[in-house]
Amino acid sequence: MPNPLLFLQNISYSFGRHPLFTNVTFSMESGEKLCLVGRNGSGKSTLFKIIIGLQSKNSGSLFIQPGTSIQCLSQELDPSYFTTTLDYVCSRLPNPEDHYRARLLLNVLGLKENENPTYLSGGEIRRCALVKALAPKPDLLLLDEPTNHLDLSTIEWLESELKSLPSAVLMISHDRRFLENMSKGIIWLDRGQTRQLSMKFSEFESWREDFFEQEALKQHKLNHQIAKEEDWVRYGVTARRKRNVRRMAELSELQKKRRNYVKNFYMDSLQTSEADSSGKIVIDAKNITQSYGSKTLIKNLNLRIMRGDRLGIIGANGVGKSTLLKILTEQEKPNQGKIKLGTNLKINILDQHRELLDPNKTLTETLTRGHGDYVDVNGKKKHVISYMKQFLFLPEQAQILVKVLSGGEKARLLLACALSKPSNLMILDEPTNDFDLETLDLLQEVLSTYIGTILLVSHDRDFLDRIATSILVAEGNGVWTKYAGGYSDMISLRQSQLEKPSNQFQNKTQKNILSKSIPQTKPKKLSYKDQFELNHLPEKLEKLQISIKHLNQQLNDPELYQKNPSSFQKYTQQLSDKQNELEKFEERWLELELLQEDMRSNDA
Repeated sequence: MPNPLLFLQNISYSFGRHPLFTNVTFSMESGEKLCLVGRNGSGKSTLFKIIIGLQSKNSGSLFIQPGTSIQCLSQELDPSYFTTTLDYVCSRLPNPEDHYRARLLLNVLGLKENENPTYLSGGEIRRCALVKALAPKPDLLLLDEPTNHLDLSTIEWLESELKSLPSAVLMISHDRRFLENMSKGIIWLDRGQTRQLSMKFSEFESWREDFFEQEALKQHKLNHQIAKEEDWVRYGVTARRKRNVRRMAELSELQKKRRNYVKNFYMDSLQTSEADSSGKIVIDAKNITQSYGSKTLIKNLNLRIMRGDRLGIIGANGVGKSTLLKILTEQEKPNQGKIKLGTNLKINILDQHRELLDPNKTLTETLTRGHGDYVDVNGKKKHVISYMKQFLFLPEQAQILVKVLSGGEKARLLLACALSKPSNLMILDEPTNDFDLETLDLLQEVLSTYIGTILLVSHDRDFLDRIATSILVAEGNGVWTKYAGGYSDMISLRQSQLEKPSNQFQNKTQKNILSKSIPQTKPKKLSYKDQFELNHLPEKLEKLQISIKHLNQQLNDPELYQKNPSSFQKYTQQLSDKQNELEKFEERWLELELLQEDMRSNDA
């Protein structure tokens, strides 16, 4: 067996008296590509710092093959000490005069050599840091969340580049698809210890769940055994107890084993505070155009978002995704076109820049919005300490300031704030950044049961596949195209369109021939009856919504069923009838609205 490139044995590190990890042991060979996974705060980034010598370990041994070159992409990036991007990316080249590969990678990633790094966006700084780490072709490459702030095309390019490198790669990431495509083995950092597993990431999560189940079973058996031994001690004969010193020692060992057990803390199932239903049409965008100088971000976009839609929005960095969200929610006005928001909208925003978090407020002030010590969730008051615990915050953190939290803690805090606010339209702008895999699972679970509408900007392909029912793609030059299904469906549809141009042309030609062969005469306006119905439907819809709200209030009484079962049955039936009637009227209103718009466009 060849000597390992990297070998860590029994590494421990503590913050003051609090151990972060106590038994980190694993090894890597040349060219091996592994992922390091574990919950936020488990010590993954700290472990990287120990490997590259920026942090001192408390104990244990660290071996790196002599002559091994190492590059590390960290989450904390500061290129402000350099005058140009080229200076920054070449600062660690073994031969500073050999800039060829660095220039090539900068060009591939759409960056200019002479730009001042101080004025770069978060995504551009991330790409520069990638070039800096990749350009020297190191023997060992450490990547801490390499896909954060990268668009999909750059992530796919990075996967291809890493596969072509002979370097050994150890990566930390929350991007499941990236880990599935890249890693050939797992190093799991869990409650201060590591386990090295020879399996693909796609197999890991089911293995981990089985591991936790077996661990819980062992702990249950241990508790049962201790209870039996303690019962023997409590009720056994005194002389017998004195004679059986060995059995008492065994009981002491069992109790010690239970004390040393570190519980697997996890976030329990979460829920959103949902508002009353919105109207059938949530957002209606017509002929939207938005430009900044000579750059057109959106050109003649027509988009209708219906209640219950889950629209994923993807495209390169800087193409206008966040701008589109602001226009669709009337936070920003377009240069041309009209936006019409539906009725009874309650909007909730999970923002990638965390602008909703005040760094100088405490956790309690942030969660309660400055009102007392209770958080209102779905009409029920929860004490702020209890609510904090749901998101893995400790009680002693209640009065600390937001600005001292880690990136993962800020992400969890923003999620806690968002889920306590009643809504029927959720805006998610890069929600997966800084979440660990377990928190992402819970967020996906919450969104899958959310009855409102979702607009989601994300570069996480797995997350898009799990959440989105349609994808809006920025094609460039202001053109946006909508596809049914998730990210993988969109890729398949685009591929099939490229592979079957002749069939598309044939179908289009046949459609044109048929449309020409059948004479069609369309009326120029609605009939009097239809127009009268369209004018009076909004009033009917409003009355029905008021009735439904009143019935929901009646049924929210937890004692109604016991006090008056007949009234409970009557209200339940009335609610079902009213909801069916509302659905029918909304569909009719939508049908007439579309018919009227079609007539106007034909007349124009």
